[in-house]
Amino acid sequence: MNAAGTLWRVRAGLPRLLVPIALAAGLATLVIVAVGGHPPASQAQQVQQIAAGLHCPICKDLSVADSPAPLAQQMRQEIAAKLGAGESADQIRAGFVAYGPSVLMSPPRQGVAGVAYYLPLLVLAAGVVAAFTALRRWLRTPQPDPPGSASPRLSASQRRALAKAVARLREEEPG
Repeated sequence: MNAAGTLWRVRAGLPRLLVPIALAAGLATLVIVAVGGHPPASQAQQVQQIAAGLHCPICKDLSVADSPAPLAQQMRQEIAAKLGAGESADQIRAGFVAYGPSVLMSPPRQGVAGVAYYLPLLVLAAGVVAAFTALRRWLRTPQPDPPGSASPRLSASQRRALAKAVARLREEEPG
């Protein structure tokens, strides 16, 4: 075999290798990101993240991070002070939730408010079950024979009536 034929075979096999190589590289990247995680956020970034999850009591539809209200500014300062004192983000949120769960921008995942998270999944599951059931019934339902087909389906009573009619016709035939 000459060098051109060998080179062609190598090139022909290359696309087959690209997919596993790309998958391995993507998997390696995911593992590195998962193990390494994100770099630690600065205190200002942490204040911004926590404040973005809290609803401003004065402004409608604005988070504490986005609100220009003086109360929102005080809340941001309180968040910074609590972070400086060593409290975690969950502890700080819990402190604000003590005033009422409406301070959260998104509902909590437990209790009645948790329905907002799980109801779409339940509706989707019910839709899949209903579609599966309907498809199963549709596939099991016998299809009517087209007009003029050779073997129409008859019930037991129809078959008996047909047999009697055929027997009568045979008796009446001149023989």
